[in-house]
Amino acid sequence: MSAACCAHDEPKEQQTESEANVPCWRDRGILLPVASGVVLVAGLASQWSGLELPALMLFWIGLLLGGSTFVPGAIRALAKRKLGIALLMTMSATGAVILGYVEEAAALAFLYSIAEALEDKAMDRARNGLRALLKLVPKTATVLINGKATSVQAADLAVGQQLLIKPGERIATDGIVRRGRSSLDTSAITGESMPAEVQAGDEVSAGAINTAGVLEVQATAAGTDNSLTTIVKLVEQAQTEKGERARLADRIARPLVPGVLILAALVALLGSLLGSPETWIIRALIVLVAASPCALAIAVPITVVSAIGSASKFGVIIKSGAAFECFGTIRHVAVDKTGTLTRNQPTVTAVLAGKETSKQQILAWAAALEQHSTHPLATAITQAAPETAAAHNITEEAGHGIRGTVHGSDVAVGSPRWFDAGELSDQVNHLETQGMTVVIVQRDGIVVGAIGVRDELRPEVPEVVRTLAAQGIGITMLTGDNQRTAHALAGQAGIQDIRAELRPEGKAAAINELNTAGPTAMIGDGINDAPALSAAGVGIAMGATGSDAAIESADIAFTGHDLRLIPQAISHARRGRRIMNQNIVLSLLIIAVLPPLAITGVLGLAAVVLIHEAAEVVVILNGLRAAQTKPSQSPRPESPSTSQKQSNDNDDWTAGGAPPSLRRPGRQFHEVSDRCIPQ
Repeated sequence: MSAACCAHDEPKEQQTESEANVPCWRDRGILLPVASGVVLVAGLASQWSGLELPALMLFWIGLLLGGSTFVPGAIRALAKRKLGIALLMTMSATGAVILGYVEEAAALAFLYSIAEALEDKAMDRARNGLRALLKLVPKTATVLINGKATSVQAADLAVGQQLLIKPGERIATDGIVRRGRSSLDTSAITGESMPAEVQAGDEVSAGAINTAGVLEVQATAAGTDNSLTTIVKLVEQAQTEKGERARLADRIARPLVPGVLILAALVALLGSLLGSPETWIIRALIVLVAASPCALAIAVPITVVSAIGSASKFGVIIKSGAAFECFGTIRHVAVDKTGTLTRNQPTVTAVLAGKETSKQQILAWAAALEQHSTHPLATAITQAAPETAAAHNITEEAGHGIRGTVHGSDVAVGSPRWFDAGELSDQVNHLETQGMTVVIVQRDGIVVGAIGVRDELRPEVPEVVRTLAAQGIGITMLTGDNQRTAHALAGQAGIQDIRAELRPEGKAAAINELNTAGPTAMIGDGINDAPALSAAGVGIAMGATGSDAAIESADIAFTGHDLRLIPQAISHARRGRRIMNQNIVLSLLIIAVLPPLAITGVLGLAAVVLIHEAAEVVVILNGLRAAQTKPSQSPRPESPSTSQKQSNDNDDWTAGGAPPSLRRPGRQFHEVSDRCIPQ
């Protein structure tokens, strides 16, 4: 809220978590206005009963109770030369008392104080929802010191410590699994309902629940500086940054306060010259209340905070109000390929075998060599192999391939650019047109087979593209990969606009071009996406625990990797934008309509206060509607049926992962370096 125009002219002191969670019946900020209202009603009842003196005393008590919530702040702000709405209300109440209208002054104090109390409670509620993520971190953690399990405070955890995570426990900070395998429930963090399988070497995030086996995790982040605390910091940053409409509301409201004071003075002065001074002074006081832009001041902030807080609950972290508002105007989305549209998890999707060999043999020979390689493609091959034989005399030449001795035979695995595919050439070319990276397998100098590896499209991508199109949003693929691979994957996704073979600066240039046609969002996850994320109207980083460069360059971060968050988040932002517009229009109508009615005497002080504060409550309640979220109605992609998987055993696989019969028992596919498919 603007310091120039909101009720609390001085910033509120930061609430502690315990203070923020105080129930209404114990909250002084609520109790004083309520008590003021109760006493006011009692005063009115006494007045109607003919008890004038008790009624007057009750009106004074109600006035003091209600005024105590805003008069001190108004005086302190005035001492600092700040003019605010609280000052307008203080002047109106004081003037009413001087003129003998204690009843109206008490009504003004009650209605204004209760409206502001409700506003504060609503804002606190919205803010508290943002910090709920911190509760996902346990207060204590078990660390291994010299092999002995010791309980420590989670906040005291340091990088490098070994954590022992038992089934049912939450992970206290980010880390890497060093021993054990299990399933993690990350639904509270990423919104993804399916458990994530992890084993030694996999990264895990703070707040995830270990559902199965015991894990030993090496901390990669301190207890007070992990992925969850980063998310909370990003969200809290959003509360302090205002969007375009918030700044518009401030620009309107800031000059209104002194403008209202001048208008009221003119009404009092000119009216007194032309008529009864008492009548026109009263009307001037009413004008002070009628033209107060308090509803305008809270119209946008309450909406933004509510919407950003609710977005964080389904895995969308929005850094600022400006980003949220701009997000609601997006008409085009540019998407990085590797790691965003694809899994960034290359898998063996096809194996070609010669006449006298089997696919299992081809994979086994290749894996015997590739287990000694650090190339990302090697990971996919070794994970898909049914078994891994011993290999000797290993030599590897970067960019060409790897060679060695397996079961007494000379085996080589390398690129078709360096090894002639022979009779498999046509089939190899076909695989490459499907977007696969192919390696040739030779045995004793003769081509015996080929293996196709591809970074598979995320299963939800075609659905997301269709949904975005239905929302009137265009989509462009940006990638550093070659044209053939890019067009193959774009064809599967249903994307028509493909920009391939782009360097980071090329992606940024493409975004600038798209921005000229309309507001464009860029979605990426790697360091090379940072320039494009910065250039976009709204930059979106996939995975809030991913590349630091992408996170810092982006305006929005998704805590998970399900792309269906994109249309859901855009719909959420569009709805919030509509609510902001509604609040601004209503607030401006109040300011436009009430002052003339006050000047002409149509409305008295009590009526103006009632209408004005009722409108403020309506704005607050309407803004809180932005906290409502509409979950995605689309079912999550199902895994291929058993029959489909089994049928792949006898086919040249052109989609999906390696068949179960060719996967090594107990092995899982992991994310690997971006080097596997160039970006």
